[in-house]
Amino acid sequence: MGQRTGIEVSIAAADAVGLCDVDVVAAYPITPQTHVVEHLSELVAEGHLDAEFVPVESEHSAMSVCCGSSAAGARTFTATSSQGLALMAEIVFIAASMRLPIVMFEANRALSAPLSIWNDHSDTMMVRDSGWVQVFCQNGQEVYDAMFHAFRVAEDPKVSLPVMVNVDGFTLTHVIEPIELWTKEMVKQYLPPLKPLYRLHPDKVVSMGAFGMPEIYAEQKMAHHVALANSTPTIIKGWDELAMLTGRKYSPVETYKAEGADTLILAMGSICQTASIAVDHLREQGKKVGLVNLRLWRPLPVDELRKILAPAKDVVVLDRSVSLGASIAPVTSEIRALMYHEPQRPKIHCTIAGLGGRDVTPEDVVNMVTSALSETNYDCHFYGIRG
Repeated sequence: MGQRTGIEVSIAAADAVGLCDVDVVAAYPITPQTHVVEHLSELVAEGHLDAEFVPVESEHSAMSVCCGSSAAGARTFTATSSQGLALMAEIVFIAASMRLPIVMFEANRALSAPLSIWNDHSDTMMVRDSGWVQVFCQNGQEVYDAMFHAFRVAEDPKVSLPVMVNVDGFTLTHVIEPIELWTKEMVKQYLPPLKPLYRLHPDKVVSMGAFGMPEIYAEQKMAHHVALANSTPTIIKGWDELAMLTGRKYSPVETYKAEGADTLILAMGSICQTASIAVDHLREQGKKVGLVNLRLWRPLPVDELRKILAPAKDVVVLDRSVSLGASIAPVTSEIRALMYHEPQRPKIHCTIAGLGGRDVTPEDVVNMVTSALSETNYDCHFYGIRG
């Protein structure tokens, strides 16, 4: 087992990418992901990492470079956040449709306007249907481990899809946490050499990303959809083998005190740790409340969620973004849809909180649950709005 060290989460993530022996890093700095690519540039400049570091002129260019390097068979990494992801979005969809195994560190940050550098999930929700595997992390150790897992999943021939690791900006990216580091030997044991499923090579000329006539477009989208849905076993296998190596077990959906709970809080990312404290407070008050941490956002673990949620009377979804003009927020809409035809289904409440980095305390989560359970109107409720 590696050494346990107090380290900034962004630096630890960059070190993990370095241990994965990436070939190409293409990125443009944007708060709060900058520390990741800054540290990778240092590793390259100081000779600790034999890779091409490409300091591009924009995030659109960053993902374009990543597509080219990945298509040529190079292990490829990038990072972005918020408006950077918005500028990159055109190529984000292309990367997934071309089945390129790129790994991206996404420092979750609110979208403008108004300008905000703080955390919520509006940026990643913007590209939720881009066809990437997407995971959310709740602490620094998960972020560090997720980098190795992301390359393992993306590059598996059964998957060959890009992976986005979602990390709450500032809440996680800039904090120092105790993290158990991997050794090079552990990485070699866990992450095999990259053997691209598809590759541009002058000795075997192929076309990638070509024009799709109406006669083939729908079939390509169906194939992409099936490939993403079928990636779940490989994702779970990667987590199982990570557990054998480190002793840390991850799963698509994680629960806390959910057994026999009448009310379940469902959330993603670092707010889950805050919500777990709220669960303890509510349990002390004699209320049967548990927590559901949705780690795997895409592909959505539908069957597992249905099994966990069905016995509850109420599910309070803590959404960190707004679906403007709709009656409910993005995560809630997914949960309601997957439970709609279930013979036994709970009331599903939508609470929007923490937008633009507004602080959410355990007491706030207790108040959210109390308020949600008293509601008769289950449309989205903005928590803590002044005026």
